[in-house]
Order: sequence, then C-alpha cells, then structure tokens
Amino acid sequence: MQGSAFAIKVSGGGVVGSELHNRRRIVSGQFSTRSLNVKSLCISCKNYSGELGLDSNYMGAQLASAKMRVETMVGMSARARSVRAQASGDDLEQLTSSKPRGQSSGSVLPYVAVACLGAILFGYHLGVVNGALEYLAKDLGIAENTVLKGNSGQLVLIRWVVSASLAGATVGSFTGGTFADKLGRTKTFVLDAIPLALGSFLSATAQSVNSMIIGRLLVGIGIGVSSALVPLYISEISPTEIRGTLGAVNQLFICIGILVALVAGLPLAANPSWWRTMFGIAIVPAILMALGMAFSPDSPRWLFQQGKYSQAETAIRKLWGKERVAEVMHDLKASSQGSNEAEAGWLDLFSSRYRKVVSVGAALFLFQQLAGINAVVYYSTSVFRSAGIESDVAASALVGAANVFGTLVASTLMDKKGRKSLIMTSFGGMAVSMLLLSLSFTWKVLAPYAGTLAVLGTILYVLSFSLGAGPVPALLLPEIFASRIRAKAVSLSLGMHWVSNFAIGLYFLSVVNKFGISTVYLGFSMVCVLAVVYIASNVIETKGRSLEEIELALSPAV
Repeated sequence: MQGSAFAIKVSGGGVVGSELHNRRRIVSGQFSTRSLNVKSLCISCKNYSGELGLDSNYMGAQLASAKMRVETMVGMSARARSVRAQASGDDLEQLTSSKPRGQSSGSVLPYVAVACLGAILFGYHLGVVNGALEYLAKDLGIAENTVLKGNSGQLVLIRWVVSASLAGATVGSFTGGTFADKLGRTKTFVLDAIPLALGSFLSATAQSVNSMIIGRLLVGIGIGVSSALVPLYISEISPTEIRGTLGAVNQLFICIGILVALVAGLPLAANPSWWRTMFGIAIVPAILMALGMAFSPDSPRWLFQQGKYSQAETAIRKLWGKERVAEVMHDLKASSQGSNEAEAGWLDLFSSRYRKVVSVGAALFLFQQLAGINAVVYYSTSVFRSAGIESDVAASALVGAANVFGTLVASTLMDKKGRKSLIMTSFGGMAVSMLLLSLSFTWKVLAPYAGTLAVLGTILYVLSFSLGAGPVPALLLPEIFASRIRAKAVSLSLGMHWVSNFAIGLYFLSVVNKFGISTVYLGFSMVCVLAVVYIASNVIETKGRSLEEIELALSPAV
C-alpha cells in the first residue's frame, strides 16, 4: 500500500490535492469546534456546581467522564470519515488500517476447531460415496434393478445418490443464511447437526434406494448449511491479524475430510459391508459439533447487530481477551454509526448499494467451478493409469496430498501476501496446467511423454487450485460483505457454487463426448485467464483490515 492513507485516486491516476486539503480542514474544524464545546461545558458546570455547593471532586470526575465520552464519539466520527475518504476514489487498494491492533489473550482457536468439524463433514461426505459406490450398489441391488438401470446401473446410481446430495446442498446453502441471521451462528450450527446426523444414519442403515436417496438429501442440506456457515463464523470471530490464516483452515479441513473418507474406504476390499460403517461414523463429528457449539460464544458482530451489547462484550472477552473489548466495541459502533437500518432481506442483495459486491462473490465461486477442478479430479484416475499408476487409491491419495499441501502453504501466506495476489497466482497456475494437460493429449511430438506430462499437469493444477482458488473465495466473501447482508450474501454465493457444481456434473460427460477432453481442458484454461483479468479489476485486498473498516469503505451506513 503506497502513499498517504488519505490519498484519493481518480481515473487519470492523480491525487486530488484540493479535495484532500478540504477534507482535512473539515475534520480539523469539527475537532476544534467540539473541543471548544467540551471546554465550555466544563466551565459552565464548574460555575454551576459552585453555586449549588456540590462537591468539586465529584463534579470533576463526572466532567472528565463526559469529556472522554464526547472525545470518543469525535474519534469514532473522524475515523469513519477517514475510512470513507480513503474509499471514495476508484482505487480501494489504498485503504489501510487506521491503527495498530492490540495483542489477543483470548482463546479463539478451540472455537475455530469446533466450527471446522463442519468443514471435515463437508469434505468427508463429498468423498465417502466414491469409495463405497460399487459396494452399496451390490447391497441395494441397483445394478440388477431394470427400472433404474437404463444404459448403466452405475451411472444412474451416481445421478441419484450424488445428485441428491448436491441438490440438498443447494437448498441448505440458501436457507443457512436466513437461519444464521435469525437464530445466530452457534444455534444454526446446532440445528445443522440434525440433518447431518440423521442423513448419515439413514445412509448407513439404508435397505433400499429410496432410503439412501433421502439420507444423501439430508446430508446435502447439512453440508450446504455448513459450507456457508463455517467460513462466516470463522471470519467473524477471528482477530484481524490472523483472520486469513484461520479462514484458510476451513479449506484445509475440507481437504482433510476428503482424505479421511479415502482412508475409511481401505477395509472395503476385505469387508464389502464396511460401506455402512463409513456412512455411520459421520454421526460422531456431527454430534460433537452440536455439543461444542452449545458452549461456544456467538459472533460478537451478530450480537452487536441484534442490540445484545453486553453479550457481545462477553463474547469478545472470551474470544480475544478483555484488553480488546474496548477496541472492538469501538469499531463496531463506528461501522454502525448513524445507521438505523432494518435487517436486510434477500432483495436487498440486488440493490444498487450492494449489487456490485454481491456479484463479485457469486463470480468468484462461478470461476472456481468453471475452471475445471471437478473435471481434473474426475479424470485423475485415468491420467495416472496412463503413467503406469494402476491403483485408484494411490491416484486419489496423490491428488489429495497435493491439495492438503497446497492449502497448508496458502494458510501461511494468506496474511503475508494477501488474498488477491494468491488467488490471481492460483488461477494463473491453473491456466498453465490446463494448457499443459490439453497439449499432452493432442501434440504428437509429446506422445512419448504424454503420461508423465498429464500427471505433472494434474498435480500442478491441484497445487495451484489449493493455493488460492480453493480457499480464498470462502475467506474473502465474509470480509467484503456488509454485516447486515453478510450471512445471506455468503449463502447466495455458496448457492452459486452448488448450482454450478450440479450443472457441471450433469453435463460434463456430454460436453467431453462431443468436443473431446483436450478441447474441454483448453476451454478451462481460457476460463482461468478470464478469472485473472476479472479479479485484477474487481477484487480488493482485505489483508490486515478489520471487517468494520472494509464495510465502511465498501458499504458505508446510510
């Protein structure tokens, strides 16, 4: 961040010096006027106390207290104007934090860990069906069911079982925001444990296709809610200085959940009925999440928005330590100063005030899915076989390990390099990887090395994805959305994620059959390039800025 914190850029690139000077004069004048008012008040009250014979020490203490409150209000107002002034130009990248952050002595990590149980379940339920697919098909008699079988019993099974969870996730992601606003974050977590546990139980004990579909639908609703709720809660309870690192942990635990599902499937070869246990063990983390959230503090920001100020202070003290209470409450008051707005409805997301920032959130998840991550994972097995790696488990393990490793690296860089630079680098690496994959399938000169290049391209793609395109959207969205729309806007964006995920899963094979995998990979590469261009023009850096400072800049109170 270069230049003065008050530098205001215009499209020509210059700084409006006169405007900057006028802003400083206005702020200075307001400070001077209010300081004189405080002094006048002190003199008048001292004279008045003498006339009434009041204790001078008592009156002095009361006057000092009143003066402090007035000066605090002046500081809040000036700070709010400062942040708005920084964001009033076209380039929001000049926004800087107006004061250093104090050290935290609270214990936020245990509550982040409890929330991440939802992320583990997200990843686990996405991955568990892949290993169990063949075995549950035999147990439920789907392969022999001529009504469902059609051209391929396995294909129909995927469409019914997997698509049920995706459909449920879409519903859950849209409804989760409403519940989070009405009930609070922690109560919504507890409520979310019901479909997660019940769906897992029904899947584990299913004796028919219908029972399995209902179970997967309920699980889908649960992971849809948690997909929006986990990053929202972590963002709102994390201290500014480590919010990026803790936000990336969400994606890390999703990857861990997928790996756990892979490991859980290892006994299947020796015990074909083990698939029921694979679904059943997911009940345990769902119950633990509900119990943990019953004792976790709710989001201080949500509590403040509901007018529960004493509970907000208690939550801040528990999360960040008593020394941060005054600072955080000050920020919350500054961000809401002068605003008496009612709770936002769904239509408010499309108003002129919020339309642009909401469209950015939806676009990030759309680019994430259209960049081809599901296609790469789907084809990874055949790619690794072409390189001589016959084991499906080994192929999945390599992809999963690359995903976990990249996400670990991203979590260490998120608060150092920033969100924007990481996600642009990520999409750039994905574009190169997709181009390499496309060429490995088409260029005859590369035929002797096609298998090696395809494996290299796949690993490079997954590593690039996990560095930014995977973790950043879920982290960035709660940061750029104003508090009154945050839960619903995150839900809407995650809804876009699930809708596009469902559509790609439905039509991907048809597109590949028509155009060929090489052409499809080339198209994915072009999408990644478009994503870099879009992010460079529309996404701002949020590293090192409190949620309140970002809100004042992007969506100031009216």
